Amino acid sequence: MAKKIFVAATMQNDGKTTVSLGLIAALKKRFDKIGFIKPIGQRYLVEQGYKVDEDSVLIEEVFGIKCNIKDMSPIAIERGFTERFIEKGSDNDYTRQITEAYGRVAKNNDLVIIEGTGHAGVGSVLDLSNAVVAKLLGADVLLISSGGVGKPIDEIMLNKALFDKEGVKIAGVVINKVLPEKYERISKLVVKGLEQKKLNVFGALPYQKILDIPTMREIREELKIHVLYEGDSFDKPVENVLIGAMNVRDAIKFLSNNTLMIIPGDRDEMIEAACKVQSGRMKKGCRFSGLIISGGLMPKRGSMSRLKKSKIPVLTTKEDTYKIASRVHSMIVKLKPQDAEKIKIIVDMVEKYIDIDKVVDSLK
Repeated sequence: MAKKIFVAATMQNDGKTTVSLGLIAALKKRFDKIGFIKPIGQRYLVEQGYKVDEDSVLIEEVFGIKCNIKDMSPIAIERGFTERFIEKGSDNDYTRQITEAYGRVAKNNDLVIIEGTGHAGVGSVLDLSNAVVAKLLGADVLLISSGGVGKPIDEIMLNKALFDKEGVKIAGVVINKVLPEKYERISKLVVKGLEQKKLNVFGALPYQKILDIPTMREIREELKIHVLYEGDSFDKPVENVLIGAMNVRDAIKFLSNNTLMIIPGDRDEMIEAACKVQSGRMKKGCRFSGLIISGGLMPKRGSMSRLKKSKIPVLTTKEDTYKIASRVHSMIVKLKPQDAEKIKIIVDMVEKYIDIDKVVDSLK
């Protein structure tokens, strides 16, 4: 019978996929065959004609896991699903779908990583919270939280209450995104605090800024905005966002390498300056990741010509500058199979900072 562990988190974007990916890489050195399943997913792609959670696609492609892709993601929640379920219910037996999919994944594997969705209570509207699904599959939980000292302990204890209610054991805890400059102090304190609560701590991971940096391609795909010019690459990282609402001289002072500038299309003098920066004629050593032309205002013909020659990737939107900037800032950066550098960082980090032997000893 396959061993299993349910990877859950105290909040969205605490790092379930990051930890799951790193764990699979580390555990492949100890288990011949590892399977993966995300019973309920909220962000999906269409693969082989099925709606499949994107994390399942990621894990399949990175590790070449040979499971039926639909079994790896039996339930994909689409937009409007919750409202329809509350109003009309459903004829689908989701419990059976999950248990049967899990059975097929586990059948030919030595270990199954089960990834939850959000905090312990997510899915309650379907009577399938993470706590209920963990109980259904008979899995203990690896619980992830992020932040400093008090915050993760508070959130872990809150989530633990729901797991306890369902009779689900927390096998261990991982603290994620600990600021590097505070790592030594915080990691020791939070481990001590959690152990005082009789919780097993598998490790603490330092915050890696690169994992939260999007590319222009990801911004385009996530925000669904239009391409004006592809430029020389849509895969440049966006490390800084600058709103070009000031005069050119002041804007240039705030400019650094790998900047995304958001400006209305009628700021021709700012567009000209951006093109000069990109060509090396102004503020040498800086290059733009891209521009977003906001407000539905198209630049004049001369500016359009300069932009095309500059090879800066340019996106355009009818949304105002503030709204599109807010959407960029609030973007959740999701790991993609082609993010080789990020994947290597994750794998190395999990192997270094999580006690894998301790994880293995907790498996059942």
